[in-house]
Amino acid sequence: MATDVLSVILNRSSATRLAEPAPDRAQLEILLRAAARAPDHGRLAPWRFAVLQGESRRILGDAMAELTRERTPEVGAEVLDAERRKALRAPVIVAVAAATRPHPKIPEVEQVAAVAAGIENLILAAAELGFGTMWKTGPAAYSPIVKRALGFDAADQLLGFIYLGTAAAFAPVRTAEIDGVTRWL
Repeated sequence: MATDVLSVILNRSSATRLAEPAPDRAQLEILLRAAARAPDHGRLAPWRFAVLQGESRRILGDAMAELTRERTPEVGAEVLDAERRKALRAPVIVAVAAATRPHPKIPEVEQVAAVAAGIENLILAAAELGFGTMWKTGPAAYSPIVKRALGFDAADQLLGFIYLGTAAAFAPVRTAEIDGVTRWL
């Protein structure tokens, strides 16, 4: 599977709508292996994944609705249903968390950075395989309710939800400007 990795990186954009077909089990395993190939100081492998597809997406949707009800007890059924439907916007969702641990040489920030690099690897690998992605966060990514529902440990940091499928629409490719953010020494 030879590729022009720079072309994938420079032309990637987030999907704005995702549909079937989704990556199959073998393709999902490739994407997760790509994520696990991220730079990882100390080889701590701090990434944790929860793959939701089909009916299991409702676990996330129900947890998002529960979170909304907890944050706003007077919320109506329509709002709760809208929260539940968010988990159905893509045929597959990969929730990604950082399971950091104390280490004498590797600070927590490096462990979280390794997981973020893993997410980028997953996103680029998905683009190479012809799939679209959206990296979502929001209140659900910081909620103990959602972490518990997805089987993550309380101390894990949920970095987000990678929505996967066939892109029905893409956001415009963003210009990668480096002027104003680069200092050449």
